[in-house]
Amino acid sequence: MANYENYSSRNRLSADSSTSLMTKVFGWQSLGLMISAVVAFFVATTPLLFKALVMNKVVFFGLMFGQLGLVLALGAMAHKMSYGAMVASFLGYAMMTGITLSTIFIIYTMSSIAACFAIAAGMFGIMAVYGYVTKADLSSFGNIMFMGLIGVVIASLVNIFMRSQTMSYVLSFLSILIFTGLTAYDVQKIKSFRSFADDEESVKKVAVLGALTLYLDFLNIFLHLLFLLGGRRRD
Repeated sequence: MANYENYSSRNRLSADSSTSLMTKVFGWQSLGLMISAVVAFFVATTPLLFKALVMNKVVFFGLMFGQLGLVLALGAMAHKMSYGAMVASFLGYAMMTGITLSTIFIIYTMSSIAACFAIAAGMFGIMAVYGYVTKADLSSFGNIMFMGLIGVVIASLVNIFMRSQTMSYVLSFLSILIFTGLTAYDVQKIKSFRSFADDEESVKKVAVLGALTLYLDFLNIFLHLLFLLGGRRRD
């Protein structure tokens, strides 16, 4: 009886720890998305900033390479970076992404942006819950999704030269499926990391890194939905 009680207690502690971690992850992800949205709207509605940051090709591509650099740095050097440096990098990434995202407010109508955001939130939320509660091991599924992502990236690079609108639509549709699937896999993977985080500093760092992963999943779902369903401005 005592062994059963100890086992149940350990299970409750493990569940509580995972819940605490995922609360931190979704909190950071939400903050990142909010920062990106506010920055994007502010830049899009401030002509001088839009001209200086987005219309200037050198600055714009510098921002894009900066985003890529931060993602790679966070992924490859997370174990060496301090928690403060990871937070600063994540927030910096969210701000730079917001600047480059400002173009969607110029291209698409506000109503279609809001609608696609709501659809993306619904799809992301359903798969996140599934990834969190399912007892099935999603490792094989995640590997398939990742291989599919590599295929989409390669096809997208090829399409830069082909400039096929049809292929662009097909790739966006596939991207939505892939990132929706990856959401469930990533949530399960992040949840399992709690077992390997042996101190509070590690838990905080896992939360930031997990937030970046889910941020990218949601952002890709949203942007590809917007490409497929978004109504373009006529002015």
